Amino acid sequence: MRSRRPVLSVLCALIYAGASGVLAEEPSGLSRHLVGRQFTYSVKEGDSLASVGARFAVDSPVLAKHNGLSPRAALRAGQVLRIDNRHIVPAVLEDGILINVPQRLLFFFESGNLVAWYPVGIGRADWPTPRGHFFIATKEENPVWDVPRSIQEEMRRQGKTVESRVPAGPRNPLGEYWMGLSPSSCGIHGTTAPLSVYRFQTHGCIRLHPDDVADLFPRVSIGTPVEIVYLPILAVRLEDGPAYVESHPDVYRRTKDPSRELDALGVPPDHRALARETIRKREGIAIELPFD
Repeated sequence: MRSRRPVLSVLCALIYAGASGVLAEEPSGLSRHLVGRQFTYSVKEGDSLASVGARFAVDSPVLAKHNGLSPRAALRAGQVLRIDNRHIVPAVLEDGILINVPQRLLFFFESGNLVAWYPVGIGRADWPTPRGHFFIATKEENPVWDVPRSIQEEMRRQGKTVESRVPAGPRNPLGEYWMGLSPSSCGIHGTTAPLSVYRFQTHGCIRLHPDDVADLFPRVSIGTPVEIVYLPILAVRLEDGPAYVESHPDVYRRTKDPSRELDALGVPPDHRALARETIRKREGIAIELPFD
């Protein structure tokens, strides 16, 4: 399954700064785009809650809860799961990549249109993915991994064999594709461990499922802008439609006051309790708010 969904044409685009697509400042969390849907999925042989959640951008405990299952439940082939992977797009770029760290989602834009989105693995709390303005500086197929000294030191502390260089192949954690970011030592790459996608598990890089990185790699070019933001709480009011709130764990402990998003939406006082409960649960799914 490729996590690629067209944005509904009835939605309004946000105002962005300049033709380059670079945001003037980190967005507040108010958006006008929603992706994903509610659907059913028939379990295949070898599927688990973790693997299904990673492919569809849903935390496995949330997936289990929504299906009345234990988080440790084993799945059986043919079992039907209810999946809700609706997510709010934080902002719109003219061209380029937007990554929201808490969402663990990558959005790809062309000519102001969202043309693809994917779940990603992100830097863990003690090795965070950087925020800011970047661009694609290098592209490599079957990359060699020159192991940074900091990671070599971690290998040493953990009692692992210390390697300085890992050739292309099944042992290389970068997978089959690498897109290096500048100014940064981080990159967007594939993986040989698909279950690590949609988790905070990397050393700062952005990790894609092998199918998704193969889809994205030919779409981008050297110089493609990349925006990385940190927005655990997002809100959207669709034009002439419902409003949604989405809340994710604040893994890096940088949460802003959620009342700003609720104020921007104009959530009526009677429905603020539902919005705040959604924020408190941090299930990572866009939840519709009733409006009178």
